[in-house]
Amino acid sequence: MKNKTIIFTDLDGTLLNHEDYSFDEALEMLSFIKAHKIPLIFTTSKTKEECEILQEKIGLDVPFIVENGACIFGLKGGDVQLGLHYSKIRAFMDSVKEAFAINAFSDMSVEAVMEHTDFSYDLASMAKRRDFSEPFLIHDERKLTALEKLAEAQGMKILKGGRFYHCVGINQDKGKAVSKVLEHYHDSYSIGLGDNYNDVDMLRVVDTPILIPHHEGKYIDVEIPNLIKALHKGSLGWNETLKKILKDV
Repeated sequence: MKNKTIIFTDLDGTLLNHEDYSFDEALEMLSFIKAHKIPLIFTTSKTKEECEILQEKIGLDVPFIVENGACIFGLKGGDVQLGLHYSKIRAFMDSVKEAFAINAFSDMSVEAVMEHTDFSYDLASMAKRRDFSEPFLIHDERKLTALEKLAEAQGMKILKGGRFYHCVGINQDKGKAVSKVLEHYHDSYSIGLGDNYNDVDMLRVVDTPILIPHHEGKYIDVEIPNLIKALHKGSLGWNETLKKILKDV
């Protein structure tokens, strides 16, 4: 019987509402988690800087996973990098962006990122400062298969997130990063929460996977053993589902 609990959570569309990035409806369980000293590990496509600010806002001091499993920051043994350096990702994206009509984060102005994300100017500026991955939009999604083949040949892959596709290193994903963190939290019962396809690898490796409906109120099409589907989207679904599960734990 595992005698400790650890929670891994996606942010956008999961702990944070898709529309306004609010986590107000999750305050009840966030307070519970902090009071019971349960590690709450951000497992997100966001950057280190974005995570640090959100951790401070919520009041957390635990490790976190950035840019779709690219790096784990804050582990006692030191940071663990699984992804490629941004310069390699950027070089590949620059080589294919014209042929595939790609609009990458690096080529967007801060104002354009604000328009696509509803971020403030400061948040949009932080989101553009990547270390391991490149979010992008593609004009014709029918070309994704061809792009994926080119990316694979360069040691990269394409992930689908809530608002953007992401080009990342082929040897990284949220599941691998979660498994690395669990090596440092021995004998822990693990819970994972996510809403989109880039969360699937994480949900497959935790003891209790929780799927949040995405911003349109529907679930992604995925089959995972013991999967629990939240009844509500965003922070409300996050809060209500964790409330039921942690009572049993």
